[in-house]
Amino acid sequence: MRKKMKVAILGGGLIGTDLLVKIMRSPWLECTGFISRNLNSSRMLKAINLGVFVSDKGIGAIEENPDQYDLIFDATSAAAHKIHAPIFEKLRKIVIDLTPAKIGKMCVPAVNISECLNLNNVNMITCGGQASIPLAYTIGQVHKDVKYIEVVSTISSRSAGPATRANLDEYIDTTENGIKHFSSAEKSKAILILNPADPCINMQTTVCAIVSKPEINKLKEEVHKMITFLKTYVPGYELVVEPTVEDNRIFMMIRVNGLGDFLPSYAGNLDIINCAAIAMAEKYAIQKYGEAHGK
Repeated sequence: MRKKMKVAILGGGLIGTDLLVKIMRSPWLECTGFISRNLNSSRMLKAINLGVFVSDKGIGAIEENPDQYDLIFDATSAAAHKIHAPIFEKLRKIVIDLTPAKIGKMCVPAVNISECLNLNNVNMITCGGQASIPLAYTIGQVHKDVKYIEVVSTISSRSAGPATRANLDEYIDTTENGIKHFSSAEKSKAILILNPADPCINMQTTVCAIVSKPEINKLKEEVHKMITFLKTYVPGYELVVEPTVEDNRIFMMIRVNGLGDFLPSYAGNLDIINCAAIAMAEKYAIQKYGEAHGK
C-alpha cells in the first residue's frame, strides 16, 4: 500500500471540516487528528463517524503527541496562528496556514509550489488571493510595467464564517501584499463584498490592471494556460469574462464553483483555499514518499 503523510487539522470550522472530507479521498494524505474546541459539535461527530481521532485540547493535542503528525493544517485565525507558529517551529512540523497571518512564505500552487517545498511554514494567503493572484501574476509576466492592480471578490455572506469576519482587516492587507508580491505591481487594492442574496451566489472575482502598453493577445494566451493548470486542483475555477482592454486598463473576471464536499457548491471562496492547501500538502507527501512509489 502507498505510504501516506499523517496530517492534523487544527480548527473545526467550515474550512477545517471541508478539509477533512477532501483529505479522506486523497491518495497521499491521512488525517490522524481533527482538533477543535467542542467534542459534542456536529463537525466533531462527523470526524468521529469517519474514524478520525479527535481532540478538544487545541494545539496542546499536537504538543502531547507530536509524532502522530507530519503536517498540520492551521484553520483557526490569524491571531491564533501567531501563537501556534513558534510551537510548530519548535516541534519541527510542517504547517500549512490557512489564515491571513503572513508568517510563512506566501504560497499559490499554480505559481510557486516548488519554491515552498523546502519550507516548514507556508501561508495560503486568502481565498481572494488564491482566486486572483494567478491572474495578477500572469499580468505581471506579460507586462513589466504594471502600475496598479485592483481585485474585487464577491462571495455569499453565508460562506463567510466567524473567523472570516474576524479577519477582514488581515484579509485585505494580506491579499494586497500577495498581489503586489506576485505581480510586481506598484500599487494594489483588494475589496471583498459579502452578498446576502438568496439564493446564494457563487464566488466571483474581477481583476483590473493598469499598464502602459497592454499586450492583450499575449495575455489571453497566458491566462488560458494558467487557468488550465489551476483547474487541475480547482476544477470549479472558470473564466467568465475574457481579458479585455480599454485605454490602458485590463479587465477580466472568474467564477469559482465549489466541489460540494462538506460545504455547499456556492462556497467557492472556501473551496479554493482548501483545494490549494491540499495541492500543497500532497506535493509535500509526494516529495517525501513519491520516489518509493515510483512517482
